Amino acid sequence: QLRLVESGGGFVQSGGSLRLSCTASGFTLNDYAVAWFRQAPGKEAEGVSTISNTDERTYYSDAVQGRFTISRDSAKGTVYLQMDSLKYEDTGVYTCAARPGFYEDTWWAQGGYDYWGQGTQVTVSS
Repeated sequence: QLRLVESGGGFVQSGGSLRLSCTASGFTLNDYAVAWFRQAPGKEAEGVSTISNTDERTYYSDAVQGRFTISRDSAKGTVYLQMDSLKYEDTGVYTCAARPGFYEDTWWAQGGYDYWGQGTQVTVSS
């Protein structure tokens, strides 16, 4: 079965850090553009960050720019989201998604991604 698996969520105090991981089961993430989305209770899901599968270009939402870093370890077939200086408003379920092509103008839109994980909860205390 082809699916994505996230890990690394948890509870952290404001100002702290967490690192999320996204791996694939049944295929390798190295051939796919990967994006992280998050959804807070009562809010729409939003794109957080993405990394290209060809030239490692990265993009971030304005809300996390300068605090989050997305990276790829091709040897492990894993994409990471390093989250620093966490704020209460970063709380939510973080989900990774993958698709073969990279679209820098629409990476933040949920439609078009072929594979999704189940999500991992990130809770930041105020």
